[in-house]
Amino acid sequence: MTDKPQKRIVPAKVDVVVIGAGPSGAIASALLRRAGVDVLVLERDSFPRFSIGESLLPQCMEYIEEAGFLPALRAAGFQYKNGAAFAWGERTTYFNFEEKFSPGPGTTFQVERARFDQLLAEQAEAQGVPIAYQHSVTSYAPTADGVCLGYCDNEGNSGQLDCRFVLDASGFGRVLPRLLELQTPSNFPVRQAAFAHIDDGIRDVNFDRNKILITVHPEERDIWFWLIPFANGKSSLGVVASEEKLARRAAQSPLQLLQQMVAETPSLANVLHRAQWNYPANQITGYSCNVKHLATDRYALLGNAGEFLDPVFSSGVTIAMRSASKAVKVLLRQFNGERVDWQKEYEQPLRQGVETFRVFVDAWYEGLFQDIIFYPDPAANLREMISSILAGYAWDTENPFVAQPRRRMKTLAQYCTPAA
Repeated sequence: MTDKPQKRIVPAKVDVVVIGAGPSGAIASALLRRAGVDVLVLERDSFPRFSIGESLLPQCMEYIEEAGFLPALRAAGFQYKNGAAFAWGERTTYFNFEEKFSPGPGTTFQVERARFDQLLAEQAEAQGVPIAYQHSVTSYAPTADGVCLGYCDNEGNSGQLDCRFVLDASGFGRVLPRLLELQTPSNFPVRQAAFAHIDDGIRDVNFDRNKILITVHPEERDIWFWLIPFANGKSSLGVVASEEKLARRAAQSPLQLLQQMVAETPSLANVLHRAQWNYPANQITGYSCNVKHLATDRYALLGNAGEFLDPVFSSGVTIAMRSASKAVKVLLRQFNGERVDWQKEYEQPLRQGVETFRVFVDAWYEGLFQDIIFYPDPAANLREMISSILAGYAWDTENPFVAQPRRRMKTLAQYCTPAA
C-alpha cells in the first residue's frame, strides 16, 4: 500500500461524483466503474486515517464480493469473526453467526479501519476509479441536467465540477445534509462514546478472539463496552453511555474515563488486566442523526451520511455498504432512461432494515433485549432469528423479527423479562 496518494487533477465534468472514499464510497464507485459510468471520488482526508466501526457483519461480505474486493480482503490477514459474545456480571452468552435463520455468509472480519478503508479504496482505484484525496465539497447547486459542486483542496485551491448525480458517502461528515439543511433531530437520547486502541495482553485460552465482546456495566444496564480483538494483539475498546452519566465520573481525559469505566466493570477488568494503554483515546457525543429524506433524482445519501443509529450492534458499515449497492442499481436504471422512484425503490427498502436495527437498539437500552439474550435455554429457532439480525440480515422479510420487529420483540421480552 502506498502512504502518499498521487495528486489528482479534478476534471470539469463527470457523470457521478462520490463524496468520500470510505467503505460505501469505495463500493459505490467500483460498482459504477464496472458498469462503465464515468465516476470521480472526492475524499476530504488522506488515507490511511483512523475510524471506528471496526467489527464487520457477515452480510457485508456480499457487497464486498459484488464490488470485486473479496480476494484482496481475504488475503489481507484481518482477524476472522464468526459471532458476538455478551457479558453481564457473571452471565455470559454468545451467538454463532453461522447458526442463523437467513441464508448468506456467516463469517466476516474485525478490522483496523485505517488499513481496511485504504485497502478498499485502493481496490476501487485498481478497477479504474479516480480518487482525489484532500478535496472537500464546499457547495451544491442544481443545474438543468444535474448538479454543480464547489470544492477546495488542502492547499486552498478551489474549483467547480459538473455532474449528473451525487452520491454522498461522507459518513459522519454528512456533507449534503449540512449543505442542504437536511438534518433533523434524532429521537435517540444523546449518548457519548469514549474509545481507544489498546495492546490487550489477553492470554486466557478461553477468550474467543473470533467474536466481538459486548459487556454490560454491572449496575447501570444502559452503559456498555465493546471489545473488538484484532489479529495483531491489539483491540478496539470503547464505552457508551448517556452524556450525563459519563459526566459524573471525575476523569480528566477520554483515556482516564475509559480506564475508570473498565475498573467499574470487574468481568471486563479481569479480561484486560494485562492491557497496555499505548494509544491515544478519543470521544464523540451526539452521533445519532436523522434526515428529511435520503434521495432525489440528483443525489442519494449513503450510510452514515444519511442516518446513524448507535454502535451497539455494529450495523453502520453494513447499512453503508447495502445503501451503496442499492443506490447504484437504482441510479443505473435512471441513467438508462427509466423512470425511477427513489422514495419507493431506494429509501423505503433501506429504511426497513434500519428500522429493524432501531427496534433492537431501543430494546437494548431499555434492558429488554438484554433480558432476552441472557435468558436461560431459549428456543433454538428464536436464537437463529436473532443471530440473523446480529449478523446484518435485517432486510430478510422471511425472518419474523424483520417482518414485525416491534411486535416480536415486545412479545419475546414479556416472556423473558424476570419477575419483579
